Amino acid sequence: MRSSFGGIFDLDKKKKRLEELAISAENPELWTKPVEMQKYNKEKSILEKSFSEWNSFHNKLEDSKVLLEMAVDANDEDTFKEVKSEIKAVQKIGESLELKRVLSGELDTNNTYISINSGAGGTESCDWAEMLLRMYTRYADKNGYRCEILDMTDGEGAGIKSCTLLISGEYAYGYMKAESGVHRLVRISPFDSNARRHTSFASVFVWAEVDDDIQIEVRPDDIDVETYRSSGAGGQHVNKTDSAVRMRHRPSGIVVSCQTQRSQIQNREKALKMLKAALYEKEVEKRNQEKDAMNSTKKANEWGSQIRSYVMHPYQMVKDHRTSFQTSQVNDVMDGYLNEFIMSYLKAQITGTLGQNNAGDDDL
Repeated sequence: MRSSFGGIFDLDKKKKRLEELAISAENPELWTKPVEMQKYNKEKSILEKSFSEWNSFHNKLEDSKVLLEMAVDANDEDTFKEVKSEIKAVQKIGESLELKRVLSGELDTNNTYISINSGAGGTESCDWAEMLLRMYTRYADKNGYRCEILDMTDGEGAGIKSCTLLISGEYAYGYMKAESGVHRLVRISPFDSNARRHTSFASVFVWAEVDDDIQIEVRPDDIDVETYRSSGAGGQHVNKTDSAVRMRHRPSGIVVSCQTQRSQIQNREKALKMLKAALYEKEVEKRNQEKDAMNSTKKANEWGSQIRSYVMHPYQMVKDHRTSFQTSQVNDVMDGYLNEFIMSYLKAQITGTLGQNNAGDDDL
């Protein structure tokens, strides 16, 4: 088995890299450089986890083969059912490991920022933006990620106008980048006394947290800094001082905000880090658009504005317009069960079919 799957998971390449890291660890200078040491420990942890996942997959597969042989020898129907269940579990693990092939980008293993902004439509769209905020925080919780709300602006009647999250954990950006785009909701509005159906939009932008050693030049003269009083819950000190910080980078038009730290200095440092990450993402996107190989992805992101529709009336369905993957389990999706959508997106990236099967989605 190892010979047939080893190439898929690049085990030889990862083993060689671990050996290189072991040699690097013998250099005393490494232990005197905190940033380099942090990068070393992170890469080593990810590689070791990859081997652990592979070994677990391989062992489960071997156990299933033994169990199948026992079932055949004993002609035991109950054991056959147990084997069938085990094989389904092994298949899911194998598919998850295989999909990690596409998570080979420079920043895919990093933490990620997620910005949610309500679209036109007042209270209805603000409520939809808050529903998405809950969906992503629930997703983070279910997948063992740490989620921190860095900035949030409440809606006038209900919901939120905008918010920015930091989701921390291995491959957070690699998975969550599938969520970048416009999300559409169709439902009977709880704010409409006539119980009419409404369509609401909210935009989601995902970008990776960059490491401190990635050099991104930001001229102080190009930044407008505004301080204000935090509006959300955050303790006595946070809400009594103008500690929140909003930065606008004039050349790019990028705006970031942070209001969760106790002091203005801390919020300023965090906002600057967010700005550098956003500028890096913008540069990477610019480079990708210049490559012919990215044309299909570009079309998928621009098609019909929305990347996904969430229909709650007159029927229940969530459909991703880039991959055509859909489910009727709307409540589960809103409760953070996004893995199937994310996996279908990554599969489409692997096969080069992203955005090729969205005919007829205008009717959703």
